[in-house]
Amino acid sequence: MSQPIVEHTIAGVRERVRALRADAVAAGIPHPRVALVPTMGALHAGHLALVERASEVADIVVVSIFVNPLQFGEQADLEAYPRTLDSDVEMLTGKGVAVVFAPSADEMYPQGSSATRVTGGDVAQRLEGRSRRGHFDGVLTVVTKLLHIVGPDIAVFGQKDAQQAFLVTRMVRELDFPTTIEIVETVREDDGLALSSRNRRLDARERRAARVLHQALDAAVSAADGGIDASIAAAQSALMGEDLVRLDHLSIIDPATFQPADDSFKGAALIVIAAEVGGVRLIDNDTAYFG
Repeated sequence: MSQPIVEHTIAGVRERVRALRADAVAAGIPHPRVALVPTMGALHAGHLALVERASEVADIVVVSIFVNPLQFGEQADLEAYPRTLDSDVEMLTGKGVAVVFAPSADEMYPQGSSATRVTGGDVAQRLEGRSRRGHFDGVLTVVTKLLHIVGPDIAVFGQKDAQQAFLVTRMVRELDFPTTIEIVETVREDDGLALSSRNRRLDARERRAARVLHQALDAAVSAADGGIDASIAAAQSALMGEDLVRLDHLSIIDPATFQPADDSFKGAALIVIAAEVGGVRLIDNDTAYFG
């Protein structure tokens, strides 16, 4: 099986992508397409779904693995994030990935941080952004850097991080990046829990409790015929009694604007939820139809 080449420097990955494009042209592909899958590592089947989609829409697939310090509000959370580069590369072997870009923090931020930030405006301050100040500015800044470094035609993100997907898509459109954003559906465990690198930090009891997030979303979707208030009430009811789950936010939003949907909203809306389970922050979302 073909193992991806690992590049640790910006210059190295740029040269590697340039060479791969040239090889593809020489092999008879006049306009080879490059897809980037940005990740923070600790890969799981959800990431592999992004890689699979990238392989379907592009000729060359690059996966970045970088735990971005700019998007962590607390040092303890940054330090606790799993780093599993060797097993990540092994997981990507045979999956059509040509290059893994795995830079250090010093490589990405040689001055120790980045004085220049890309900001996401009001949407970046709401929901996840309210609880994780500066998180989305950190995300948008590192995505901007990765898009400039790799120069992909396509970048692939997951629907589980719905607010991130919205902000990245809007940024690429408004700043005229020559990159198409692909969003892939959330991959779930058999019991409905959305796959996340953070799940591995849950113990057995917490893992069982975490199922209630998906159950709450299911309840909200089922109650959508009664309107937005009924949908939220159904989700809140599903969450009651699970002592290990501390709800942070539960909202129904207009996916076109990522603003709250009011009682007059008609059509498909996103139900977004975030909670801490045993101190581990988990997020999820689903679509409900109102109207």
